[in-house]
Amino acid sequence: MKSGLSSRVLVALVLLLASVPALAKPALWVLKDADTTIYLFGTVHLLPNDTEWHYPALDKALADSRTLYLELTDDDQANMMALVLRYGVDTAHPLPTLLNHAEQLRLSNAADKAGVPGGMQALNVMRPWLAALTLATTPLLKAGLDPEHGVDKQLKAQMSGVGKQVLGLETAEQQIRFLADMPKPIELAFLRSTVRDADKGSIELTKLIDAWKDGDTATIARLEDEDMHQTEPKLYERLLVQRNRAWATKIAAMLQQPGTVFIAVGAAHLAGPDSVQAQLKQMGLPSEQVP
Repeated sequence: MKSGLSSRVLVALVLLLASVPALAKPALWVLKDADTTIYLFGTVHLLPNDTEWHYPALDKALADSRTLYLELTDDDQANMMALVLRYGVDTAHPLPTLLNHAEQLRLSNAADKAGVPGGMQALNVMRPWLAALTLATTPLLKAGLDPEHGVDKQLKAQMSGVGKQVLGLETAEQQIRFLADMPKPIELAFLRSTVRDADKGSIELTKLIDAWKDGDTATIARLEDEDMHQTEPKLYERLLVQRNRAWATKIAAMLQQPGTVFIAVGAAHLAGPDSVQAQLKQMGLPSEQVP
């Protein structure tokens, strides 16, 4: 998720992909020792089904890998809905009671413009973090971007389809709680900024789409820095840096077992000075980008 906490921050964090058919070559990294090879690949979580992102080096890495790690694997609809209801709905504290009158009007107008199903009435029972995500993602879903077409979903289907092991670095509950456990001031800032900058999301999204397709991690890192790192450093630390450190520790442990592993996580985690690769380098485990 991004931040000021603006919709720009949300777009950069989630790295949603818009519907522009194109041949893409997203960045791929590798680290290895004498008997272990680990690939690192950045993904986007919403993808139109006519975007081609495979290329020979990527396909070879997938073919050589015995195991695929994704951010999470327990993200089936039933489980996610149960978690959203548990951590994202609060009927005891209706959303309007957390906002002043002007903020309520702005949120209602933004919900109507975005086409949120049920409008403000639906948002009223949501916690601020869930209302912000709903407001930001509804227009993208209405435009035909399907999470089932996301890169991570496609990789899971591809690898499990040939009998390879697919594991998660986190659980769905852990991911939801990264948002649900935010301090209330940051959570409300997330919602307010998403409402304020709702019309800017598509502009930032286009920049991130182009950067992901071109393997341009410098641009992804710059957009992160302009948004979340500079404006909400505590959120940046929580959602990006802490998770990257935890994943780097897990990857270091994977190097103790022989074989080849493919790891696919959101592209924002593989860009910038606090990336997974940067955390690994601090541990004496440098990686290199695959040409």
